[in-house]
Amino acid sequence: MTQMATVKLDILSDPICPWCYIGKTHLDKALAEVPDHPFVTEWHPFQLNPDMPREGMDRREYLERKFGGKEGAVKAYAPVVEHAEKAGLTINFEAMQRTPNTLDAHRLIHWAGIEGKQTQVVDALFQAYFVDAKDIGDHAVLAEIAQEAGMEADVAARLLEGDSDVQEIRDRDAHSRKMGVSSVPTFIVANQHAVPGAQPPELWKQVIEDILQQLKAAGTE
Repeated sequence: MTQMATVKLDILSDPICPWCYIGKTHLDKALAEVPDHPFVTEWHPFQLNPDMPREGMDRREYLERKFGGKEGAVKAYAPVVEHAEKAGLTINFEAMQRTPNTLDAHRLIHWAGIEGKQTQVVDALFQAYFVDAKDIGDHAVLAEIAQEAGMEADVAARLLEGDSDVQEIRDRDAHSRKMGVSSVPTFIVANQHAVPGAQPPELWKQVIEDILQQLKAAGTE
């Protein structure tokens, strides 16, 4: 039996981006409904707030600066809440105390990739931030997430204390911006086609179907 060809799906995302959380949920639904999909995924860093202080910021202060106060934030987040509910997600905005700098979270995702545990870490980061309202800039929280994903918590904690891979993450983020990426999530299919935004499961199922037909026609299914 011939092994089916795989297709790379690169995902540029930030763990505090609600559209990334919604977009991944939509993608996951499509992948579950088409279990013979050819995708092999890899997650890449893109910071919504690259100039955020490393220790993060009080969320109220952050919202004041970005949206001019709570009223502006409520207006900006209304479509997020609507789409999250449609996707079956609850986002606990009221409980969030801090807006973190996500550089260290991206470092953890990078290390998880080396161990083949990226998706587990990304899922745990979304859960920690959007549902449990944890500060995912906090090293203790990140070490806990590493452990949940099957990584060594003490190793993650030790790496986080240093500056290993900090510049690499910043360089990769900068490279994506130079390539024209200006918002997340951005999905890149087979190093060729960019799919921006939190697309519905139906679109992803169509994309998968098209790819499977192309692979079949090429004899690489």
